[in-house]
Order: sequence, then C-alpha cells, then structure tokens
Amino acid sequence: MFRRTFWFTAGAAAGVWATQKVNRKIKALTPESLAAQAADKAVEAGHRLKDFALDVRAGMVQREAELGDALGLDAAPEDARALPPQRQGAIGHSAGPPHHTNPPSHNGNSYNRNEDH
Repeated sequence: MFRRTFWFTAGAAAGVWATQKVNRKIKALTPESLAAQAADKAVEAGHRLKDFALDVRAGMVQREAELGDALGLDAAPEDARALPPQRQGAIGHSAGPPHHTNPPSHNGNSYNRNEDH
C-alpha cells in the first residue's frame, strides 16, 4: 500500500512540475513576451554600443593628445611671419586671395585647387 501511495504521489508531482514547465514555456513564446524580450535585448545592445563609442572617443582623444605632443602641435606659433607665405593665408593673417608662388603651367592652368572655389 505504501508503494502505491509513493508512486501515485511521485507521478502527481512529476505531472504538476511538467505542466508548470510547459505553461512557462508557452507564456515565454507569446508575441507580447517575444516583443518584450527583443526590446530588452535591443536596449542592452544600445547600451553596449554607447559604451563602445565612448571608449573609442576616449581613445581617440588620448591618441590625438599623444600625437600632438609628439609633433609639437599643441603650441601656437608665436609670430605668423615665421610661417611660409602660403601658410599665412591658411591661418587667417592675409585678407586677400592666396598668392601663387608657382607660375602657370604650359596650358594656362595653375593647378590651385582653391582657385575655383
């Protein structure tokens, strides 16, 4: 008699456990649940992408600072006259159009890319 009661109870418990497991899986596969899971994963991916972009930006700033130090680009020139004439116009010290230091070529074009603009 105890044997039958034990197996009956074990079977009933297994049935309840299996039913709950199946019901949870069915609820997880409803369209609303799938949409919520997809939205959660999209938000998580967005946060990861934002963190990655911030890491890349910080690395860029650090590398630009290293390159600026190595090339001496952090210090502004003391006197604009120390620059060659073609560079003076690039920093805004000459008000006129750029000066052509090379004579025009044989076909009349000066090959100055800024001339047409």
